[in-house]
Amino acid sequence: MAQTNINIRMDEDLKKEAESLFSDLGLNMTTAVNIFVRQSIRQGGIPFEITTQTDPFYNPANLRRLKQSIQQMEQGKTVTQTMSGLEHMADE
Repeated sequence: MAQTNINIRMDEDLKKEAESLFSDLGLNMTTAVNIFVRQSIRQGGIPFEITTQTDPFYNPANLRRLKQSIQQMEQGKTVTQTMSGLEHMADE
């Protein structure tokens, strides 16, 4: 099978992040791009949803609650319970 080179332009920081991620996965950039292209061909389109919508989990109310929970944890305001204790509470 003949191979060809493809040149793409990408933000340098984005490239570094991608290379780091792919390295953690045991891949290099070429292999990752090849996987993407092969999956696109198999699925007859982009192999993931492309949308302008953001994950609803990260809505402002949830982000406020997450920040509040982190602050409470950093202040030592946490409750620790064993699994058997939680199961006992559920049985009551």
